[in-house]
Amino acid sequence: MPSGKIVKLIFYEVLQFAALTVPIFVIMERFASLIYDVKGRDRTAYWLVVAVAIAYVTTVTLLVWVPVKYLILKKRVFSEITQWRPAALAYLILCTFPCFAILITSSKVQVDAGSRLDPFTELPVSLVIFSLICVDITERIRTCSLTGKSDSLDPEFDMSGPVLTHLEQVSTVSGQLHPDEGQNALYQGPPQVRNGSASGRCPDLAGSPNHLNPSTAYLYSSFSRPPSYSGHLGFLWRRDGRSEIFVDSFLFWLDTVEMVRVPGDPSVFYSLWVFPIYISAFLSTLRLAITPHNPLLSSAGVALQDLPFLVIRASLLGVFGYVTPVLYPLKNVLVSLAFIHFTFLTKLKFFKRHSMF
Repeated sequence: MPSGKIVKLIFYEVLQFAALTVPIFVIMERFASLIYDVKGRDRTAYWLVVAVAIAYVTTVTLLVWVPVKYLILKKRVFSEITQWRPAALAYLILCTFPCFAILITSSKVQVDAGSRLDPFTELPVSLVIFSLICVDITERIRTCSLTGKSDSLDPEFDMSGPVLTHLEQVSTVSGQLHPDEGQNALYQGPPQVRNGSASGRCPDLAGSPNHLNPSTAYLYSSFSRPPSYSGHLGFLWRRDGRSEIFVDSFLFWLDTVEMVRVPGDPSVFYSLWVFPIYISAFLSTLRLAITPHNPLLSSAGVALQDLPFLVIRASLLGVFGYVTPVLYPLKNVLVSLAFIHFTFLTKLKFFKRHSMF
């Protein structure tokens, strides 16, 4: 009888292979039906497209997908890679890219033929994004055990909030300063670290801005677990990073889901706007190849998603009206401005002046 690790490995690989093949077969079958109608119900054209789909899936499986998986799982060729995911990148190139290409082609074929037969709404698009999310979840939860406690999760899942780690009797802030130092001396020099906590964090000031609480000063650690609750409702306090992976993955792709939903409007699908929409949506999916806690993910999200999506959505609102909710371009604006401000503007000399904000 195979061990639990073998069963889990087989389950993950079967799930990823299904996510690779099912969207291609579904979209290609819909595209074959479209060609069948455009060509005057020519069955030869239908079966030719179906044969191309089968040949494509077989070729990429034997020549690309299986060798990549073999090198990752057996030979450990990519064991030194910790900042990006080769299997996810291969999935994007082999499945997501051709699916979006077929969606664009289906629009172009119908526009050139002067007909509106199949807008490829809902099922094909939702299937592509859902398969993408499944691959993301399996890649993130692969190192976790499916039973028992989540002892193999990334340490960042333990960031549950501050707890008291250090107490110290202090009088006033001004009493800790040298006589020749002014009020701005509070902000000079890097924050000191005591017992693993940075005293440069924003403290809870009581009373006037120049004085701390005269009885105690609290230094916090932002990476400690909160005290557990063992009452009758203790189950409400329980959390597990494995279940949070599912929530985080769906929320991570929510903006891209809304972008690919826009061509569901026939006026958008049968126009040239379908090209920038699906191209920008595919570029945003390239973030799947970056590991979730890679520092590059933040800048990649702004460059590949928020800024392009903002330009396209603003244009769509101006041309077609409210085909996309205003909430999403507002999100793109705020995320882009926040990234630019905290990454670049705060480094300028003008913003380094000592001020209360």
